[in-house]
Amino acid sequence: MTQTHEEEFKVKGEDLVDKIKNLIQESNIRRIIIKNKAGKTIIEIPLTVGIVGAVIAPVLAAVGAIATLITECTITVQREV
Repeated sequence: MTQTHEEEFKVKGEDLVDKIKNLIQESNIRRIIIKNKAGKTIIEIPLTVGIVGAVIAPVLAAVGAIATLITECTITVQREV
């Protein structure tokens, strides 16, 4: 059984897409959760082994749309340990 570890990052809206792109490239990420300032979950992105660019492109487009609407958010990352 695999264990997960959670990390949180506070990010400004304009930096959100770049941060998500960087996180997706890491192989041990299992889930990314984006929350607004109040802590309410806006989007939850499950990542599986072998995810490819064509599959993740629509997700990044949605994250880009979210980034235009928020000024600050928290990214919670679940990593496989």
